Amino acid sequence: AWSVHENSIAYCLLVFLRPPPGHSFSLGLDTTGQLPARHSSIRVELECMCWREQLLGDTLCFLHHPDDKLLRDRSSSLLHTLCTRSYLDVEKIACWVRPLVRSAWLLLPQSHHCQLTVLPSSRSCRFQLTGTSKVNICTEMIFAVQQ
Repeated sequence: AWSVHENSIAYCLLVFLRPPPGHSFSLGLDTTGQLPARHSSIRVELECMCWREQLLGDTLCFLHHPDDKLLRDRSSSLLHTLCTRSYLDVEKIACWVRPLVRSAWLLLPQSHHCQLTVLPSSRSCRFQLTGTSKVNICTEMIFAVQQ
């Protein structure tokens, strides 16, 4: 979505997250066993990848090869970075994405003409671009998963 005001443009980007190979997302239930209406807990679970391991040979099944320390440590590190316990943590995701966007911005030619400012937000990533044209461009990245 986007909107235009006098001297500012606002963009809202919905960014869909995909689980890493060997993992899946599932919607957490509330205390009554029902699906919550909003602000759901997204559980990250190990998933059997034996079929892919046998067919393609490009990955190991974390579920059935718990002794493969190197791959498991790499996966655990990412999950620790993005999750609290076994659930996606939107605040951790936002903290992880901000420096990636900042680094990517510096590689674009437009970075020489516009300044990228990270705006405060705990559950999304908000950025403001300001340049010589006096038009402010604000972008908010909201994270989601698909069933």
